[in-house]
Amino acid sequence: MKYNFDEIIERRGTNSMNTDGFREYIFHADNTMKFPYKDEEFVRMWIADMEFATPDVIINAIKERLDKRIFGYTKIFDPEYYKAFAKWTQKRYDWHCEKKDLVTSPGIIPALYELVSYITKEDENVLIMTPSYAFFKHAVDYHHRKLVCSDLINEDGYYKIDFDDLEKKAKDPKTTLLIFCNPHNPTGRIWTEEELKQVGEICKRNNVWIISDEIHCDLIRTDMKHIPLAKVVTDYDKVITCMSPSKTFNMAGLMLANVIIPNKELFAKWKDRHYDFENPLSVTAVQAAYAYGEGWLDEMKLYLDSNFEFLKQYLAKHLSLAKFRIPEATYLAWVDISAYIDTDQNIPLFFANNAGVLLEGGNMFVQNSNGFIRLNLACPRSILQIGLDRITAALKKENE
Repeated sequence: MKYNFDEIIERRGTNSMNTDGFREYIFHADNTMKFPYKDEEFVRMWIADMEFATPDVIINAIKERLDKRIFGYTKIFDPEYYKAFAKWTQKRYDWHCEKKDLVTSPGIIPALYELVSYITKEDENVLIMTPSYAFFKHAVDYHHRKLVCSDLINEDGYYKIDFDDLEKKAKDPKTTLLIFCNPHNPTGRIWTEEELKQVGEICKRNNVWIISDEIHCDLIRTDMKHIPLAKVVTDYDKVITCMSPSKTFNMAGLMLANVIIPNKELFAKWKDRHYDFENPLSVTAVQAAYAYGEGWLDEMKLYLDSNFEFLKQYLAKHLSLAKFRIPEATYLAWVDISAYIDTDQNIPLFFANNAGVLLEGGNMFVQNSNGFIRLNLACPRSILQIGLDRITAALKKENE
């Protein structure tokens, strides 16, 4: 390979959430919380950023921008930004948005918080599919809307949408918004064209808005294809698409996402209320990622594919009762370890104390997720091996 994904990079001392913020995020504690392991001894497999270096094409573009020496108020005026994004989506998904519908946000989650407030009222419902990325729920709770959950159907690790249940809950006149995850986090499903059509038809019939979070759209297995929801649901302007290269190229801290809003009224509301200046370094980085990052991404995906295969074989050999299916998308493994552990306990705390591994348990994914752990496999193979060895040792000791 041209790129070295086996390199171990020291992240402590960089204000990294991964290394310095885990107590607050996972355990809702401060630095007085102690563990049997020193911070530097933990294997970190939790937050969804990578242990891989951001591609040089992005770093070099930032360096060139630094040489301009002034970082004043910035908005995107250069048409090359849209051209790079449109070329990327056209080539990889055979789809692109109209420039007039494109806005930016510091991230998809900030955009989600804004959009929930713009689209819904306090006495209305927001629908999500569970298990779910927790910030979908947080955005609903923050604005005092009612959360309604439709549980996905788990068929031996392959998750399907319960369309009867989804339709039933979408029919409630109080339900005005579906927050949809495509590809799905944490299960890793890439929804098929037929599934996307059914979701779109249900929402159209019931006049329900859709926010489609597609942040994992580039992080798919090498032989898979992502389909944007808006590519399938073409005659419904209440579909908002959110995309970002932040996870794709390990640049989440640069805080820039693309939001496509085809509905003119909502677009106008966003423009009226949103503070739409951008970080000049972020604009440069995102444009470079889309223009020049493809080679790095294709190699990184091959490395991820091999990490997932390694995990599958490891579990079959060492934790045969664990249930795991290689996901179609994301760099996150969704593993059912309920055969080995009391699902009522704090699973992340168990592994922090007994294995020196930081991970996220099923309880962090709203509901329909008890007994699961989510493991971040975007790391060097050597780190993955150590983490799995520690997890296995802790579970075997627990079951002695």
